[in-house]
Amino acid sequence: MQRGYVLHHRQFRESSVIVNLLIEGVGRVDAITRVGSGKRSIKSILQPFQPLIIQFSAKSEAKNLGLKNITHIEAAAPAMPLGGYSLYSGFYLNELLVRLLSVEHQAEGLFLDYHRALLALAKQFCSSHLRYFEMALLLELGALPSLSYDTQGDLLDKHCQYRFITESGFLPVVTTQESYFSHGKGCLSGAMLLALAAQDLQPDQFNQAKGLMRYLLNPLLGNKPLLSRQLFSKKAD
Repeated sequence: MQRGYVLHHRQFRESSVIVNLLIEGVGRVDAITRVGSGKRSIKSILQPFQPLIIQFSAKSEAKNLGLKNITHIEAAAPAMPLGGYSLYSGFYLNELLVRLLSVEHQAEGLFLDYHRALLALAKQFCSSHLRYFEMALLLELGALPSLSYDTQGDLLDKHCQYRFITESGFLPVVTTQESYFSHGKGCLSGAMLLALAAQDLQPDQFNQAKGLMRYLLNPLLGNKPLLSRQLFSKKAD
């Protein structure tokens, strides 16, 4: 038995669905399961943010099939009580995982980062929870620049300003004022970078951190827009 979450599901046949899962100690797993009917239906638990206990067939596990078969699934705890911006944030995290994490990439540690993010969002919405998960995902994908050293090999300084150089890291720059970071333009404060690494962002650092994370994620996501970002936009309107 393994713990997991449903990231997304789609109808396969009349009585079966294909589910994209995040499994503890494993990472992304795609599987197929029968949903049943009446009192035996499991549709109510095949939902995002519902902690699950899952068992896969030994045959599909042994053959390392790309699409595994679920033989048992049950709720492990009540669903995470997400609402408002926290709910949209959860959809955003799920979409990132489905888009960027393949079944071939065994991301064993991301389950805990994801679980912690949902717990934090269920308690209270704060955009910093998204930044910390984005950071963990980028690290897993090998796309996170060093948040300890600059391009010259020196420790990042909270009193310095930096410019991000693709495939190199953070270059210290001489500047007399901070500027908003957006798509490679402007500078990032050393204090924000160190706070991001320590998962201790302050409200006045949220915009810079968001700009940096979006800049790092965009090349991985490609041109297809994220549907969850559109939900945020509609909510803001």
